[in-house]
Amino acid sequence: MILRILSIALVLVAGLAPVATAAHHEEVKINANRVADGIYMVTGKGGNIGLFIGEDGTFLIDDQFAPLTDKILAIIKSVGGEHPRFLINTHYHGDHTGGNEKLGKKGTLIFSHHNVRERLENGSYIAPFKMKRPAVAKDGLPVVTFSKKVKFHINGDTVHVKHVPHAHTDGDSFIFFEKANVIHAGDFLFNGFYPFIDVQHGGSLKGMIRAVDKILRMSDEQTKIILGHGPLADKKQLAEYRAMLATAYERLRKLKAEGKTAQEAAAAAPLEDLEATWGDGIFNGARWIEIIWPGV
Repeated sequence: MILRILSIALVLVAGLAPVATAAHHEEVKINANRVADGIYMVTGKGGNIGLFIGEDGTFLIDDQFAPLTDKILAIIKSVGGEHPRFLINTHYHGDHTGGNEKLGKKGTLIFSHHNVRERLENGSYIAPFKMKRPAVAKDGLPVVTFSKKVKFHINGDTVHVKHVPHAHTDGDSFIFFEKANVIHAGDFLFNGFYPFIDVQHGGSLKGMIRAVDKILRMSDEQTKIILGHGPLADKKQLAEYRAMLATAYERLRKLKAEGKTAQEAAAAAPLEDLEATWGDGIFNGARWIEIIWPGV
């Protein structure tokens, strides 16, 4: 349990750091796991990457860290892909956008919600982890931005990119492969543990629930869901996660309405019965409450 907590926490903190050095990534192994025809979940260190290859070119969802870019490109080539034609950033955090600059320099066209570009262009500071990230160079900035949604007709499928406001951050999107029935959920879903919600940059617990509801409506029992972090999931797991979020929201809203501070709410242990299932991750319930309290 301790090793799992440390592993998850280190990945998250590394993702929020301004620069991830090559020395930290020399031993990282990149793997491509087939999800559907032409669609892979690429794992390594940082957010899970979505990969879609076909006759129209290679379509990438997120890109982990800059020191891993060459390894990621090698894995893409090993499964029949080419240098990515398109890249979608699900949100601005460094473990999902660290490879932007290297890919952009070589011609990859980067897309994102407009708030992602703003965060990358201006830099950011995440108080709970005391992590400052400087502005990203021009080559690493999204070239095409959108406010609500964008659609790609590529490789024989229709790929829907949909923004949900004020969820994990204020710039998150999820991606739905219509024909393949595959969803990349970004960091809307942390499978089996309380999610980090970046309330300082527009995230909220209610928004996370709203995002999960949208994904549930687009899912069926055969849908495969790529998470921002963790193994492949399905609709049943997503529904269980949604139930946890809704329970937490109801209890925390009640405490907030009573005028409780974050520390007082945490001390009341309102999530005690959820700890065994959801507290074995980045945060225990008390710490999670303190972090997300402004977004409850």
